[in-house]
Amino acid sequence: MALASTAKVALGSIAFGIFWMLAVFPALPVLPIGRTAGSLLGAMLMVMFRVLSPGQAYSAVNLPILGLLFGTMVVSTYLERADMFKYLGKLLSWKSLGPKDLLCRVCFISAISSALFTNDTCCVVLTVFVLKIAKQHNLPPRPFLLALASSANIGSSATPIGNPQNLVIALQSKISFQEFVSGILPAMIVGVVVNTFILLCMFCRVLSVQKDEEDVVSAQEVEVAEADVSSHRFSPATMSFSQEWKSTLDGEVINNKSSRSNSLGELHHMEFGNITVSGLETVSHHVRSESTNMHSESKENGTTSNPFPQLENTTSSRGREGTINGMSNSNLDIIKKWKGLMWKTSVYLITIGMLVALLLGLNMSWTVISASLALMVLDFKDAGPSLEKVSYSLLVFFCGMFITIDGFNKTGIPSAIWDLMEPHARINHPSGIIVLAVVILGLSNLASNVPTVLLLGARVAASAAVSSASDEKKAWLILAWVSTVAGNLSLLGSAANLIVCEQARRAPVLGYNLSFRKHLHFGFPSTLIVTAIGLLLIRG
Repeated sequence: MALASTAKVALGSIAFGIFWMLAVFPALPVLPIGRTAGSLLGAMLMVMFRVLSPGQAYSAVNLPILGLLFGTMVVSTYLERADMFKYLGKLLSWKSLGPKDLLCRVCFISAISSALFTNDTCCVVLTVFVLKIAKQHNLPPRPFLLALASSANIGSSATPIGNPQNLVIALQSKISFQEFVSGILPAMIVGVVVNTFILLCMFCRVLSVQKDEEDVVSAQEVEVAEADVSSHRFSPATMSFSQEWKSTLDGEVINNKSSRSNSLGELHHMEFGNITVSGLETVSHHVRSESTNMHSESKENGTTSNPFPQLENTTSSRGREGTINGMSNSNLDIIKKWKGLMWKTSVYLITIGMLVALLLGLNMSWTVISASLALMVLDFKDAGPSLEKVSYSLLVFFCGMFITIDGFNKTGIPSAIWDLMEPHARINHPSGIIVLAVVILGLSNLASNVPTVLLLGARVAASAAVSSASDEKKAWLILAWVSTVAGNLSLLGSAANLIVCEQARRAPVLGYNLSFRKHLHFGFPSTLIVTAIGLLLIRG
């Protein structure tokens, strides 16, 4: 593709540059509007600068990818409500054999869960569990946080639903779910093992030495309530929590406390006749004494009437009502328990059915959306609270990114750069694979992995298709593998890294700051080694 006119190239480059700056640095002091607004700004500038027409901009939005991403987030939300991630968290510390065993568990559980439920979701939920386990076992959090983030990235490479860039590749390449998994799974398994070995070697001394007593946090201090884990709302596109859930929960707790306080206050300031009492015991004592006196007077007068008939009737009726309610509450608890168990089982069965349908080659977008709708219907209640936990800002970010990338492609700059690189990056030769991997690795850390896939995907596949169809498929899989593992290179390499960093920093009591330098110290060698080994195992 030839370069467009000079004006179009210049204006398109400006729009893409603004998008890139805000995507990589969302809190830029000059324009701190975040990733989502930055992608929309880039898309709008592409249309305003007439790099794209409005019709072309709308056509650039890939609806199947958005549908697949939306459905995946909904399914993950219902799995979270069904305590899937709570069980995974408990599995991390079940019959642990020591720090090294814990580290291995974090790596493998993170990798497997990320392949099935997306890496961002797993990092959001499991970070607090990992911090809790590290504190309870008096261990430094750093190796466990690195294990969680890096293994989530590597594990997510194995399936099309593991991360956003794989969604793009699977739908653009038309590679089936089964072919995708069989092509990358061996590289993923070996990659997780190698990554775990690097962690064990790098932190062997740290995992063998106990921390100072002053760093020990008691088990009571680090207990994490289930609500703290299951009621999050996190947007990878903005890297910030939504406070509405926390405010709602806090408000309910405060209201309950105030209502209980008001009830106790009324109880302790009751007036009985002309006497003010301060508790139930005083009321009972007064009633008994009055009743005894009046009853004795009645006996002297030859009568046996009750001086407080209303009180006796109320008390006896309340006793009978309490007995009945006690029996019914017990039965209701049993029924509620079985209903919850059946609902959880149904959620798991629907999810397994969705994975089977994907392996059978059914349309990925409609399969995942159908599963999400089945879960909403099965829940048999307003789906609003569950749908509110979907990261709509991420979906909007993707819309703006599709338009911006398409506009940048229209300038002809990506094609011109690829024409210079293409003779040296053919995958039918080992040196070509190395050059291609280095280019993908660098672009994924400079421009993020999803834009890299959108910019290079079609060109890499077209170049490989000249050799054979198997080479074309292998080129797509290499792009998926390298662009995903490249996220481990630096803290800014993937959204999963940033999620773990922010979650760890904000966690109350458990807070830990994973700095850019600390991550790079491990991420650089691990990424190069794991990427190289995986390239040898990817099959076309």
